[in-house]
Amino acid sequence: MTNLFERVKAIRIEDYYYPLEDERIAKFPVDPRDSSKLLLYNQGIISESIFRNLPNHLENNDLLVYNNTKVIHARLFFHKETGARIEVFCLEPLTPADYAQNFQSKGSCEWLCLVGNLKKWKKEILKRELIVDGKHVQFSAERIDTENKAHRIRFSWDNTDLAFGDLLEAAGQLPIPPYLNRETEDTDEVSYQTVFSRIEGSVAAPTAGLHFTPEVLEEIDKKNIIRREVTLHVGAGTFKPVLSEEIKDHTMHSEFISVERSFIAELIEHPGHITAVGTTSVRTLESLYWFGYKLIQNPEVHLEEWILDQWYAYKQMDAIKKRPTEKMKEIKVVETKEALQALIRYLDKTGSDTFTASTRLLIAPGFEFHVVNALLTNFHQPNSTLLLLVSAFLGGEEWKKIYDFALSHQFRFLSYGDSSLLVP
Repeated sequence: MTNLFERVKAIRIEDYYYPLEDERIAKFPVDPRDSSKLLLYNQGIISESIFRNLPNHLENNDLLVYNNTKVIHARLFFHKETGARIEVFCLEPLTPADYAQNFQSKGSCEWLCLVGNLKKWKKEILKRELIVDGKHVQFSAERIDTENKAHRIRFSWDNTDLAFGDLLEAAGQLPIPPYLNRETEDTDEVSYQTVFSRIEGSVAAPTAGLHFTPEVLEEIDKKNIIRREVTLHVGAGTFKPVLSEEIKDHTMHSEFISVERSFIAELIEHPGHITAVGTTSVRTLESLYWFGYKLIQNPEVHLEEWILDQWYAYKQMDAIKKRPTEKMKEIKVVETKEALQALIRYLDKTGSDTFTASTRLLIAPGFEFHVVNALLTNFHQPNSTLLLLVSAFLGGEEWKKIYDFALSHQFRFLSYGDSSLLVP
């Protein structure tokens, strides 16, 4: 009998296909946001509601966790002297590697970027003139290196009164999902940000949060449901299709997470359900468990090891079930509270109030959830890792029942589409 790791790697992505016609993809959001439809799945029973009624479907002792990341103006355009347009799509900061420090950089910084129309860009430095806050500035992009189809780009500018964040805001364009097949419009500046977005760094919105309005949040607070934030900066890899037949050949993208110590301590003591708003919140919360697990296995873990590999959880789940040998010590089951307490001890030891790391965690059928009890999420693309996550959360073939219901009841799909509250 094959182990879990081998079974997960052998999952065929074609088993996670459903027919999605273009007309079912929402090109724009409904107005107001909270008038979107809400599918309710509770222990196998499916029904339909409206998103503004969400507070009625949450329990008083629920802990609602959402992603506070903010989408940046990641698309930059430069023109060569020949007139050729080059698009530079900022993925993640390299120098400085810290998001906040990079946005505050003066004079220069480096990012890992995707480049559109690359064949037209040799080694010359691209330049464009800008006026930012009434100040003239020459903004340049230089291609330094190539790393797995992405490129290390050095941005520089001649007005050191301005930070890189100022230039992105003024010169960049908000990236909307490619499957919308349209250009970014002024309305997207508001509609493609959640009402609780505040930490800049994403190149795609955590779309499950797009349905919330101040009125819905107020009703949630009236019901004494606890609201808490985490940060996961969504990368362009969220749109990366699984092109391989089996997921063993799919490489998960790395995403930055940040969680306050006080919230980790609250998770340890919380007695009720933990409802994650979106797959990004799920990946953040479940990654916390595995980082704590890693600390327990190796208390002297170094900073550079704060990257969670996509297969780490499955390998460890297999190792736990194996009998110890002379070469391999016994690996014990680590309870959720124990793992989170290990993170608290680590933060106290290092004197930090915030846990930061990078996660490549792939959540697929066979994954054991340690933190999340309920999931609020949109309807995802066929053959996607996000659909694998939903399937893993619900178990069995339940995702098919939900998507069949959504298709037959005229739900709208993908980023600007409708929502679902899933309670296994």
